[in-house]
Amino acid sequence: MSAAREMLCDTARAVFAEAATAGMAPIDEAGFGLLLVPEADGGFGGDWGDVNAVLQIAGVMVPDLPVAGLIAPDAVQPAATVSLMAGAMGQALALSIEHVNTRQQFGRPLGKFQAVQQSLAVMACEVRAVEAAAAALAARLDAVGFDPAAADFEMAAAKLRANRAVGVVTAIAHQVHGAIGFTAEYELNRVTIPLMRWRSEHGNDAYWAAKLGRQVSGLGGQGLWEALTAR
Repeated sequence: MSAAREMLCDTARAVFAEAATAGMAPIDEAGFGLLLVPEADGGFGGDWGDVNAVLQIAGVMVPDLPVAGLIAPDAVQPAATVSLMAGAMGQALALSIEHVNTRQQFGRPLGKFQAVQQSLAVMACEVRAVEAAAAALAARLDAVGFDPAAADFEMAAAKLRANRAVGVVTAIAHQVHGAIGFTAEYELNRVTIPLMRWRSEHGNDAYWAAKLGRQVSGLGGQGLWEALTAR
C-alpha cells in the first residue's frame, strides 16, 4: 500500500470512529464525497483502489451508514458493496481468530482443536477470495476509467463471489463464537447482519450468476481466454 493510501486509510478510521456515534456529518465534512472527483474540479483525484480501501474500513466501522452512496456513482454501487462486504468479512474472521485463541474449553484454547482450525481455514479462504475479487475489480475499474460497462465481467464475478461467501463466513463465525456472537454487546453481529443485507443488494446470487453466465457463453471458450488474458 502506498504512503498516500495509508494516510487516506488512517484518516478514514479516525473519521469513521467519530461517525459511528455522530452519523454522516463527520464523513461529509471530511470530504469523502470528493474522493473520485478530479483535482482540477476541486476533488481529491482518487482511484477505485482508494475507494476499495476506504469502503472496506467503512464495512467494519460504520456498516449502517450510506458511505458507499456518498463516494461512488450509482452505476458502480455493486462494486462498492463488494468492498463493504470484503471489509466486514475480514472483521468477522479477525474476531473469530481472536475469540478462539482466548476462549478456553477443556483446559485449552478453542483454537487448539483441529475441527475449529479446519473451520477457520475454510472461512479464511472465503474471505481472502472476496478480498482478491474486490482488488481485481478495483484494478479493472481504474484501467477503464470507472466505466461500469467495461468492467461488467469483473463486477458480476466479484459480486457473485462475495454473495456466495456470505453464508460460509457468517455460519462459521457464529459457530465458533457460540451464543456470545448474537449478543448486542459483542461486535460480531454488527458485521454479519449487514453482510446478509448486502448479499441481496443490487441482485442476488441467481441474478449475478445468470449475468456472468451470459457473458461467458457469449464469448465462447477461446473468446473467454482471450478476454481474460487481455485484461
